[in-house]
Amino acid sequence: MLAALVAGAYFFLQGPISQIIAATQGPADFTAEEAATGEDVVIMIHEGDGGSDITSTLVDEGVVKSFDAFYSILLQTTPEPVFQPGAYQLKTKMVASTALDALLDDGARLNQTVIVPEGTAAVDVLQSISEGTDIPLADLQAGAANVAGFGLPAEATTLEGFLFPATYTFSPGDTAQIVLQTMVNRQYEALDAAGVAVADRWKTIVFASLIQREAGLRVDYYKVARVFLNRLDPAQWESGLLQSDATVAYGTGNTHLVTTTDAERADAGNMYNTYAHPGMVVGPISNPGDLAIDAALHPADGPWLFFVTVNLDTGETVFSTTVAEHDAAVVVWQNWMREHPEYG
Repeated sequence: MLAALVAGAYFFLQGPISQIIAATQGPADFTAEEAATGEDVVIMIHEGDGGSDITSTLVDEGVVKSFDAFYSILLQTTPEPVFQPGAYQLKTKMVASTALDALLDDGARLNQTVIVPEGTAAVDVLQSISEGTDIPLADLQAGAANVAGFGLPAEATTLEGFLFPATYTFSPGDTAQIVLQTMVNRQYEALDAAGVAVADRWKTIVFASLIQREAGLRVDYYKVARVFLNRLDPAQWESGLLQSDATVAYGTGNTHLVTTTDAERADAGNMYNTYAHPGMVVGPISNPGDLAIDAALHPADGPWLFFVTVNLDTGETVFSTTVAEHDAAVVVWQNWMREHPEYG
């Protein structure tokens, strides 16, 4: 009986004890031993990024172990740190205090270096270039407006979709034309490597840009591609409407969102509104990388017509064939959202 009581007390108190230990030890941080195994990584700080934005970037890139580890130190630092926009050479698995010191060290900031993540819209790529190089944003905007000078497909009216996402290092004195052409040429290299014919570049980029914005986990890219192809098949989806919130958001100028309002989805004046206009979206909505291009060329086989991400932390996505299945998955997502109001 005594043993049973001890065991019961242990399990009953395990949770509170763990909370007390966590509170006294502070937020999760990498140890010096773990930091010794870190690998080189380049992160980008953008104009207007606040402390929470920078902290989230560091967590996402594996630089610091937890949000609280870095942010708590940031809040305690006086005077308040001032971060310069641009690219920074750091390590993964850094002790939070060391990461902060590195960001405030001019030596960590890389000159003429630009990071373009997959799915970034062209307007944001131009901003990143201006932050990482000496080229004024106005020069980049003017250069990008000269679409005919980049050898793009005839359908292209902007550089959207053709600025390949990667990390670039340019030379001092490089002009806007040189920088943008370098990114366009890199996208052509990716398309050529994937076996895309020159005549098929436009339709491949348009589809890949949609997949890039809608898919989460790597394994889901190919299934997302299939969902949209099935919706283009009248035998499976009579309306022919892709009903992608990412396309609608792009048409409103909200390039960072994949959510929309009822009014935005009802606006037929938005030519990117795939709730109102059937068929493939009229143009690229992001700059896709190799994975999205491959998914556009090699979609998975399957009958799915719906998908919804039910866990925003893990990216877990449920693919469904029927409305009933999809509705059940949506309930799972709604319950998860209620349990995680910070995502609301």
